[in-house]
Amino acid sequence: MTSYDFAIIGGGIVGLATARRLQALHPQASVVLFEKEEAVALHQSGRNSGVIHAGVYYTPGSLKAQFCSEGGKAVVAYCDEHGIRYQICGKLIVAVDDAETERLGNLHRRATANGIEIERLSGAEARMLEPNISVEAALLSPSTGIVDFAAISRDMAKRFLEAGGTLKHGCKVTCGSEKPSGIRLETSEGTIEAGKAVFCAGLMADRMAQAFGADVDFRIVPFRGEYYRIVNQPDDLVQHLIYPVPDPERPFLGVHLTKKMDGGFTVGPNAVLAFAREGYGRLSLNLRDLADSLTYPGFWRVIARNAGPAVDELSASLMRSRYLKKVQKYCSTIRLENLAPYRSGIRAQAISRDGKLMDDFHFVETRHSLHVCNAPSPAATSSIPIGAYIVERLLK
Repeated sequence: MTSYDFAIIGGGIVGLATARRLQALHPQASVVLFEKEEAVALHQSGRNSGVIHAGVYYTPGSLKAQFCSEGGKAVVAYCDEHGIRYQICGKLIVAVDDAETERLGNLHRRATANGIEIERLSGAEARMLEPNISVEAALLSPSTGIVDFAAISRDMAKRFLEAGGTLKHGCKVTCGSEKPSGIRLETSEGTIEAGKAVFCAGLMADRMAQAFGADVDFRIVPFRGEYYRIVNQPDDLVQHLIYPVPDPERPFLGVHLTKKMDGGFTVGPNAVLAFAREGYGRLSLNLRDLADSLTYPGFWRVIARNAGPAVDELSASLMRSRYLKKVQKYCSTIRLENLAPYRSGIRAQAISRDGKLMDDFHFVETRHSLHVCNAPSPAATSSIPIGAYIVERLLK
């Protein structure tokens, strides 16, 4: 039976950052990382907006606020050190009416409390920066940027291997058990033993935690986020990322206009229930995944509290014209023919039994393992400090 000092389950950016942190602190230790796919970062880490977040939205004192502030700087430093392309283009959060303008004040106060560089702009000032955007007032976050997080993940995997780590692609961890001296993992390649294990299972976080006897008081419900690539628009359509003011009646940030590292722009995402945790097409269906969502009382409590937004999101998913209206709210030059297909993503949203979306990072520990049970946005931005935090707790 093969044994390692540490095992990481999940080859997304959080798992890779954790593995690299372990190597940095314990260069002589044996570390294995299991990834069930044939490459790293094929799910949430490679299917997102690619935004280096500044931390404007997050509750002061939360792990989100702490990790995002540290993580943005860490991502930029990592890219500088290893020659990965990124761009600090800044972000405008745009208000289009009086109600949204009033909400900008709350965002400004929250960003200030988080120590985020933020600037309040009048409509005229914002239009000077972005003449193609409809805006009455705005917040400018100059430190927000874009990057390819999958590229960072691949670089981390390369350096993990160069430092002596073992990366098992196409190897699925199915179950296991804890012993007094460590943890036993049953995998598709046989049984593995490790002294400590970290589970960064993303969309399968609840199932992995349950399989290893952790106390699970939530369920992962997958929400598909649909994007469109903008075509036949000028290269200088916008210079910044354009975000709407978050609606307090809706649980997610809304459809935003994002520059891409390979050129051009996308809009998205919306948020609709996915019928498969790892099925990205509209017709993708996994009966177990769907049953897990529909039989969970917390899911229906979320829907009851957000019935109006849920119907609106679904209608926008089914009709591009409804989706377009969300974009034209702040960019009227975009037309239906400018929306071209683009890959979707799936958010692993942890929901408590009482029907609350778990908003912050959530970790569950057993004697020899730590489970990353909820890692919502800005997890990619925050991955390096999250990895450090995980290792600190694991070794305490």
